[in-house]
Amino acid sequence: MRENPLVLHVLGARPNFVKAAPVVRALGELDVRQGIIHTGQHYDALMSDVFFADLGLPEPVANLGVGSGSHAKQTAALLVGLEEVVQEQDPDLVVVYGDVNSTLAAILVCAKLGVPTAHVEAGLRSYDRSMPEEVNRVVTDALADVLFATSPEALSYLASEGVPAHKVHLVGNPMIDSLFSALPKLDPAPIKARLGLPGRYAVATLHRPANVDTAEAAKELVDAVLEVSRQVPVVVPVHPRGKARLAEAGLVDGETVKVIDPLGYVDFLSLVRGAALVVTDSGGVQEETTMLGVPCLTVRPNTERPITITHGTNRLVTPALLPVAAEKALADGAATPAGELPVLWDGKAGPRIATVIAAWLKGDNLAPASQAKRPE
Repeated sequence: MRENPLVLHVLGARPNFVKAAPVVRALGELDVRQGIIHTGQHYDALMSDVFFADLGLPEPVANLGVGSGSHAKQTAALLVGLEEVVQEQDPDLVVVYGDVNSTLAAILVCAKLGVPTAHVEAGLRSYDRSMPEEVNRVVTDALADVLFATSPEALSYLASEGVPAHKVHLVGNPMIDSLFSALPKLDPAPIKARLGLPGRYAVATLHRPANVDTAEAAKELVDAVLEVSRQVPVVVPVHPRGKARLAEAGLVDGETVKVIDPLGYVDFLSLVRGAALVVTDSGGVQEETTMLGVPCLTVRPNTERPITITHGTNRLVTPALLPVAAEKALADGAATPAGELPVLWDGKAGPRIATVIAAWLKGDNLAPASQAKRPE
């Protein structure tokens, strides 16, 4: 290993930024040389630039600006762009986050170039290969050299896939680190006033292919959201992905539905914190509502984050069942997570990850106590 090794973080979409911020900050405190490659998978300023500002991330060393496209076109552009930057930067370790196409492309590029990699949020599984993210997760974990798991069940998933135990570290959830840091700034009042919201409202975030990529699925989902809006006003920050399809299906501004542009990190979580209910198909929002104790209905047949159901306030629903489930959640009111928060969701995941990375860069073999014990 070189005397002053370089760590590169590959970030492509807003959940990546949230997960990376605590790791970047903690590595900086350990004086590790590092840089960020922003792939531009989320290219809208409201989906990326404002997140860099809100989270205190440094300017990227490269911005590939790949934008949107089919999975094949986007991944191909990412492969070409990332190969060039990785060769130019010559890192000692590349850290990838989550399950987006930028993560898949980076892990493939580095595997072929012989550059070591670490995966933050390893071991999440929905066991639904129809989800592009599930394919990304499986491939990334198979190729990564160091794997950071956010929850205990991820350890057994990785073990069943043959990942050696010495590669895996249970560190907690860096997305929760960012939420802990932001909590003092999460005041719903300003964003509610700006949007003209009443005291009680719901928030909906919807962008998964299964929900928005066909006219039929989008129409079923929009009809369900409109029915929920008859019970409580619904605010929908619309993701660029599927925006046109949802509008065609009838998701437009009305008396009980407010369709808005994507929000920055602090504004969005402030909105969520004040909500009576959240409807989503996003993985990260499931975790954030668990932490905030806000009832969450996830419009998906499965989740790679089962811990949000067993420990939090999350429930899986179909579009057909959404209105009834919303009625019950609204009647029950704000929920408290069952028992304590999930293990190691304590705001210290970033420093744990940084400690492992710093030791790895030095070539140190970590003591067994620092390794995650796998469930029996």
